Amino acid sequence: MHYNATLDRTFFALSDPTRRGILERLGRGPATIGDLAQPLGLTLNGVKKHVGILEEVDLVVTAKVGRARECRLGPAQLEDATEWIDDYRRTWRRRLDRFGSYVETRDAGR
Repeated sequence: MHYNATLDRTFFALSDPTRRGILERLGRGPATIGDLAQPLGLTLNGVKKHVGILEEVDLVVTAKVGRARECRLGPAQLEDATEWIDDYRRTWRRRLDRFGSYVETRDAGR
């Protein structure tokens, strides 16, 4: 199955616990870069870099509001990532089902 580079970038964006924390926080509503930085103990520039990675895959959008940059969850629906995970889950489920059948057949022959 072929997946585009967006899937790789999405998984990269989600691979970092700080970025996942930012997404969790934004799930409760918009926040400025400063709002995001304080509980994480990061500099504004550090948070901007993380937000930039999330913006690249549309998980976050930002807008200038006065002197601050406000962040909110973006339009990405993660369909590519969900499809990949579901395909992988189905593959492993089939493999485990076949293994289970093998074990049952083997045990029945004893």
